Amino acid sequence: MEFKAFDPVATAKQQANEMILAAMGAAVADGQLPAEATPAFKIEIPADVKNGDFSANAAMVSARAFKMPPRKIAEVIAAHADCTGTLFDRVEVAGPGFLNLYLSHQWFEDVVTAAHQEGADWGRTEYGQGKKINVEYVSANPTGPMHLGNARGGALGDCLAEALCWAGYDVTREFYVNDAGNQIVKFGKSLATRYLQLYKGEEAVPFPEDGYQGEDIKQGARRFAEKYADSYLDKPFDELCQAITDMILPENIARLKTDLEKYRIHYDTWFLESTLHQNGDVRRVIDLLTEKGATYEKDGAIWYKAGEYSVKWGANKNPKKRGAEDASEDGPKDEVLVRANGIPTYFAADIAYHYNKFVTRGFDTAIDVWGADHGGHVARMKGAMDAIGLDGGKLDIVLMQLVKLMAGGVPVRMSKRTGKAITLVDLLDDVPIDSARFFFNLREPGSQMEFDLDLAVREDSDNPVYYVQYAHARICSILRSLAEDGVQPALVGDVDLSLLRDPAEIELVRHIGYFPGQIIQAAVAYDPARITRYVIDLATLFHKFYAACRVRGVEPALLQARLALCVATKITLANALTMLKVTVPDQM
Repeated sequence: MEFKAFDPVATAKQQANEMILAAMGAAVADGQLPAEATPAFKIEIPADVKNGDFSANAAMVSARAFKMPPRKIAEVIAAHADCTGTLFDRVEVAGPGFLNLYLSHQWFEDVVTAAHQEGADWGRTEYGQGKKINVEYVSANPTGPMHLGNARGGALGDCLAEALCWAGYDVTREFYVNDAGNQIVKFGKSLATRYLQLYKGEEAVPFPEDGYQGEDIKQGARRFAEKYADSYLDKPFDELCQAITDMILPENIARLKTDLEKYRIHYDTWFLESTLHQNGDVRRVIDLLTEKGATYEKDGAIWYKAGEYSVKWGANKNPKKRGAEDASEDGPKDEVLVRANGIPTYFAADIAYHYNKFVTRGFDTAIDVWGADHGGHVARMKGAMDAIGLDGGKLDIVLMQLVKLMAGGVPVRMSKRTGKAITLVDLLDDVPIDSARFFFNLREPGSQMEFDLDLAVREDSDNPVYYVQYAHARICSILRSLAEDGVQPALVGDVDLSLLRDPAEIELVRHIGYFPGQIIQAAVAYDPARITRYVIDLATLFHKFYAACRVRGVEPALLQARLALCVATKITLANALTMLKVTVPDQM
């Protein structure tokens, strides 16, 4: 049997559904159930699999249509259920009418075989059917270094993109570079002022009140001075601003790429906001909104009717800004698209950017990972997609909560090295990349998290990433030790997997079988933390199995069966860690 793109849980659920429907049809044929349409029912994995590997509520939801007690309906279905040729042994009735379905051992044997056959592809499915998805994450402002929020967003977005790939979607990873607009003007003025201060002194050249104060601005000014000396001192300020921006901004963007690559993040696309202005996309989107009656003029500016189009998506009063410019005490705010001076706003470019994703590049879904402080912008952007004739439901926003760094049980806010707020680079100087990527995916995006710096550097089982890596290394050690004794794992097709009957073995195989479905759930829920939780549980179950079931010293057939299970576990651990872009060690 071929197991390509195999999902053991989905396969079993499909068989269970077909078996129950066939049983109900047979019961109707012999007059034990009425010939009524069968309502949709659910097949789920119960909290305690001792009460069945799967549970169905078919009888419960059919009670009204059949005008029969659920328990009676369930007994009729169970009596007519034919498990022949399926992955199930039996069907039992429980409680007020639940159907409990018990897997045959064949399902467990198929799981181990599938993991071996698929190897590095075990866990991949075709669930997404190749639909095109754009995942945009980090998109840090290129005017300064990346902060802790970018560190969490990077790990989260990258692992989400990977889960979507494994679930069968066609994924493009994207960084949106805000290289246009007010922040770039402010960036240029800040750099230019620091450049002038190098020669004239800080008192002689006042720094802009809203300028960027960071040490990186001073360093950029010094690099410009090293290249051009004092040749720009007497040139017009605007010319100086443009020249210093043209030099330092590309350097900053290149540094962003380098720092993110160190973090094991590689993008398919670095999309420049400036291209939207240069090719006329921003203007076209504004004109399109105007044609559709979604704008109006006020005080010399062009406004978008955000309040009208945001309501559908749950816009709240006075949402926090990712671009809003009008305050209203009575409801959702409208937005300026073009200022009175004729310059488009960031929000106008943002609409054009998402229009480009859907229309120009043809993505089926666009996923943006934003900080929670941008929550008020969600309804406005989704509403804007509706306003330009697209579907706001195809734009999904993952809102990510804040990170609190902890050391010694107390919050840490400043870098020991720089005395400034901790950046992504500072974090990676102090914490292994494996720990950073794993820890930032220990919690779902919408939950605030505490990042324990002390725990992240520990090399023991209290550190969850070390614990999981150790499980993989331990299996490798078992295989090496047996190889030294001349024992090699047999081909899985030659192994008697029916010997795997111990409860610890069954529990471990069952969890391995959940792997493809967990990836799909992580992709659908936009929650890669499901993968970290899954792989921690897998490591725990392996250690439990190894304590309960001897591998060495048992009769050869059982030894090979348990070796096959060890290898299947090793494959699953490796694939889960690979998805998270965490190192997969052979020894520790």
